[in-house]
Amino acid sequence: MNIPFSLPGEIIKLNVGGTRFSTSKQTLTWIHDSFFSSLLSGRISSVKDETGAIFIDRDPAAFGHILNYLRTKELNLHGVDVESLRHEAEFYGIGPLVKKLALCEDLERSSCGTVLFQGYLAPPAFPARPDRPAADHRYSISSEAELRPKPMSRGPSLNNKEQRPVSAVEPRHLKSDLDIPLDMYPDPRKVLIATGHHNWIALAYAHFICCYRIKESTGWQLVFTSPYLERTVERLALNSRVVMVNQPDNKEKMIAISYGSQIRLWSCHDEKSSEVGTFDLGVRVDSLFFIGSQLVATSHTGKVGVWHAVTQHWWTQDVQPIASFDTAGSFLLLGCTNGSIYYIDMQKFPLRMKDNDLLVTELYHDPANDSVTALSVYLTPKTSLSGNWIEIAYGTSSGKVRVIVQHPETGGQGPQLFQTFSVHRNPITKVMLSEKHLVSVCSEYNHVRTWGVTRFRGMISTQPGSTPLASFKVLSLEDTDAHVSYAAGNDIGPFGERDDQQVFVQKVVPETDQLYIRLSSTGQRVHVIRSVDGSVITCFCVHECEGSSRMGSPPRRYLFTGHANGAIQMWDLTTAMDQITKKNKEGKFTDADAAAGGPSERELIKLLGQCDVTASRCTTPSMSPASSQMLPLRINQLRASSSTHLTNQSSTESLPLGAEGGQEEFEGFL
Repeated sequence: MNIPFSLPGEIIKLNVGGTRFSTSKQTLTWIHDSFFSSLLSGRISSVKDETGAIFIDRDPAAFGHILNYLRTKELNLHGVDVESLRHEAEFYGIGPLVKKLALCEDLERSSCGTVLFQGYLAPPAFPARPDRPAADHRYSISSEAELRPKPMSRGPSLNNKEQRPVSAVEPRHLKSDLDIPLDMYPDPRKVLIATGHHNWIALAYAHFICCYRIKESTGWQLVFTSPYLERTVERLALNSRVVMVNQPDNKEKMIAISYGSQIRLWSCHDEKSSEVGTFDLGVRVDSLFFIGSQLVATSHTGKVGVWHAVTQHWWTQDVQPIASFDTAGSFLLLGCTNGSIYYIDMQKFPLRMKDNDLLVTELYHDPANDSVTALSVYLTPKTSLSGNWIEIAYGTSSGKVRVIVQHPETGGQGPQLFQTFSVHRNPITKVMLSEKHLVSVCSEYNHVRTWGVTRFRGMISTQPGSTPLASFKVLSLEDTDAHVSYAAGNDIGPFGERDDQQVFVQKVVPETDQLYIRLSSTGQRVHVIRSVDGSVITCFCVHECEGSSRMGSPPRRYLFTGHANGAIQMWDLTTAMDQITKKNKEGKFTDADAAAGGPSERELIKLLGQCDVTASRCTTPSMSPASSQMLPLRINQLRASSSTHLTNQSSTESLPLGAEGGQEEFEGFL
């Protein structure tokens, strides 16, 4: 019903969310064109409760602060969530209050970032599509006029569930001006994958890749951009120091991508690039990486492909279905669904050929015949003339974590089982063995268990043995329709050198502008990274760049974040680690600081407000299981096919991952 005209001094009774307020009309309407001015003038309708008070279905606590501001034009922010209050002020149309609260938020969040912020790379120009003349190539994502953020510019609110988060500096353009349609999936503007090697980083967009290198004097420079790619990039690999047979004194830079079963490889030298070739694995590529000068591609179906820089040849080899892998030096280790761990020595690769097949050697077999779903190899410093003490930690589909070791003197006997942990009840998705810690992650919300490792003369010791350290979760939700590249660009880690403290990078929801950096050993929060321009973080990687050659400084660890607007932001994790190490030693942490790890309950609810957590039968709340949740189905599928050794490969490749396998078996893992 409409509110009749009332005198300026009339008392107005309000019922806001069940709480009653009384004030004058003059107090409510001194701001023109506000919600109350429209309400009391009859321009919008309202409802009265049984006492005749005007009912407003909003938060009464926030309204109390707004009403006090309307009365006194003063604001007390003690114990107030500024962001929530600003949203309420926007609803009521209290313009002066909105501006003040926005300024308070801007003072806490600078477009120049925090002390950890190290740089910003504007999005590169899209390469021209081959089906359009170069003269018609009108769109550059890095247009200065469109992309340079205004001072104190504010990004869109990521807490508004009805508003899709986009960049605060997102370019405005017409569809007719784009070489690449914006309605393509995935969005061609956003960074899908980021990776680094030495002083180079490579970025994958949907339809092209580019590389940057850093110099002490000039900083980061764009040195390579691929031609337009018709297929969407799914995997990315970079090696900035490949020794070529025709140029032994010079190091080539090699960049590789994959889509489907195809792999394309480029070389870059002295800012000149050329395409080396296109190779076919025969099945979809799940992993793409370099071992020394060799490019390696693997598939969970049990296919391995290798391109060697010296011979310039491409080989493919069938092995048992692969559930995990790791590299150590020149070795590639494969954890397979039949319970075996195999290895290939890439250093001897050109010489160890038999009938044009890779020499694949079985290293160990799980005593329970469980699938080896996670693998980590640690090579200790040399302790004898005969070589290294090799330590391998691996996880299984039944949730067990085992450690096996091999003495240099007993290399002929193979690795021996050293220790078994049975603390997980779900398949292991990650395991990491380092100098001081053993870390395992299972598929239940990325549940992490950690142990301290005791060593004697660099070798793992049973006295006093591995001691439990922490148990925590690194919750990371995935999109229900995420592109296949999402897993490669948003891996939680752990990241870091084996002889140093490692970290997890936690991205709680798919569309967010913040990441939680946490110690992998204890789960303790190191820092919360927030995008300086409010843009959504679409991928990230942790990489160590070499220090200054003139000063002899050590390498520094950086976090590179790719964004929905195509930009790259860089963060100094070495400084963050130094700060938290210093505070831990000096005991400056409060109980609240010590307990902080991932998002608090309040932070988590705010983050979940950015997405719809729908009903699901899997342990991760999403419409479809995350990649780790698909593991049981994948194992069942591969076990069924391993008996015929990939003879029925064509039929399984046409099905979605995990489409085979019994439903009852899958339910047993939930």
